[in-house]
Amino acid sequence: MKFFINSNTTAYLRSLEGEFGESTNAIRIELNRLEKAGLLTTQTSGNKKLFRANTKHPLYREIHNILLKQIGLDKIIEQVVERLGKVEKVYLAGAFSKGTDSPIIDLILIGEIDRTYLTYLIQKAEEAVKRKIRYLIYSVDEFETLDKSHFDPSPLLLWSKKL
Repeated sequence: MKFFINSNTTAYLRSLEGEFGESTNAIRIELNRLEKAGLLTTQTSGNKKLFRANTKHPLYREIHNILLKQIGLDKIIEQVVERLGKVEKVYLAGAFSKGTDSPIIDLILIGEIDRTYLTYLIQKAEEAVKRKIRYLIYSVDEFETLDKSHFDPSPLLLWSKKL
């Protein structure tokens, strides 16, 4: 999941050891298998080998979509975003934008949004995806002028009216 939710996510062996609580040997074997299959690319930074999803691999998009469905993001888009009407963009933030599983889905909604109706739709979506949904709402102008450097990592565009 780490690499295939957000294609900009990079990691090196030692950081994954702490994150997954597995031995470096077990993680190295799996990373090497994914690299050999062409699903991950690598680059060297100093003495560290950084891994990243290979977005050019023919299965990348399929794996990405499967993970979105597994998390329930497809249902959130279907049950919340498409029913609100004046949403311009939706970003995925927080743990999931880092590629880490979490019981909370963090969303940033951009547009003119009826907060009362949104609360109702979020409640229904939470029941469907069996996760809590936390959200921020910005107008288009607010988001354009917002200092996005405080987001860690940068939010991942999940849905856009223009897509």
